[in-house]
Amino acid sequence: MNTSRAQQQRRYEGGLQRILIVDDHPIFRKGIVMLLEHEQDIIISGEAETATQAMGLVESHEFDLVIADISLKDTNGIELVKSLKALNPHLPVLVLSMHDESLYAERALRAGARGYLMKQSPPDELVAAIRQVLRGDLYLSAAANLLMLNSFVTGRDSSSKSSVEKLSDRELEIFELLGQGRGTSLIAHDLRLSVKTIEAHRSHIKTKLGITTAPELVRAAVEWLTHRSGGSN
Repeated sequence: MNTSRAQQQRRYEGGLQRILIVDDHPIFRKGIVMLLEHEQDIIISGEAETATQAMGLVESHEFDLVIADISLKDTNGIELVKSLKALNPHLPVLVLSMHDESLYAERALRAGARGYLMKQSPPDELVAAIRQVLRGDLYLSAAANLLMLNSFVTGRDSSSKSSVEKLSDRELEIFELLGQGRGTSLIAHDLRLSVKTIEAHRSHIKTKLGITTAPELVRAAVEWLTHRSGGSN
């Protein structure tokens, strides 16, 4: 709503901004705390390593912004964004992830996030993104903005999307990791999920892509990721 954006702008201009960090890597959370500790109007007032912890903190405390990763122990971060928006529609969320923004930025915004930034971004860009979202605006990198603008101009809709793009958020995440050469056990470790859960996702991906064997799946993932890395539209 326009009124909520105006209220957010007034809150931003009015005082200390309270931020919740949701990431399952303590060292990374500590890095954000150290980055922002010299910002006089921003304070890290909560930390969570799971979506469940994050939801509990948002239910019991007041925050002005949530910074969330996509890969969490108990759920996909994009699902967390959806849950946060259902709980508090006016609470802005900035997704900060290692995953390629060309794959996940649009998904994150559709889920309700107000911005998307890769963890490889310079520290000053993170601070700029935080302030822009706190002001009530959207934040995307120049590259992600261009990708979404091109998609809009070319008029791509759901019917014209590839089979890969129709994968669920978690399935796409796993497909990307397969393309990077990671096996089931390593993916399960990285995503803090069971091997059985990853195997179930792999099965669903094969069905959606019309693939029958595990080697075919890995080959398709590698080819898809190589194709994207080559700058193809």
